[in-house]
Amino acid sequence: MILSGKEIENRLGKDIIINPYNPKQLNPNSYNLKLHNEMLVYDDEHILDMKKENKCNRIIIPNEGMVLWPGRLYLARTVEYTKTNNLVPMLEGRSSVGRLGLYIHVTAGFGDVGFKGYWTLELQCVQPIKIYPNTEICQIYYHTILGEYEAYKSGKYQDNKGVQPSLMYKDFEVKLYES
Repeated sequence: MILSGKEIENRLGKDIIINPYNPKQLNPNSYNLKLHNEMLVYDDEHILDMKKENKCNRIIIPNEGMVLWPGRLYLARTVEYTKTNNLVPMLEGRSSVGRLGLYIHVTAGFGDVGFKGYWTLELQCVQPIKIYPNTEICQIYYHTILGEYEAYKSGKYQDNKGVQPSLMYKDFEVKLYES
């Protein structure tokens, strides 16, 4: 089941933390999150290697806006820090943004119970588009979870401090404690 906007508001400070929180960003069954001004782009735009740490360049989106170009992956983040307990957080682009041909996440809209941090957004566009910081760009919504579970504890993305590139290369590292 998806929580209503009123239920999201009722659970603030308990199962749901959104910081900063603005009641004007609350929807009937979601909450709009804003685009931070910090982004990353990978150095090597032709070949990214899953087994290696891929280097990135940091970009600041000026208040006057910045044009995104097709064929490039831009990693951005939300202004809001979120923390979720006892619920499954999900992220979707806003329909107004999608209608401009801007994809907010490629495959990473599913959160885990217990996630806390800023959401990294994988921005791609179908044609050049000018974006601006502090735009309400996506929405978070919450599913209830049925049954026993273990809260998310991964060291890869938990409690991040900003935009995060893929850390998939860590999945390929040999763990000394495994037999």
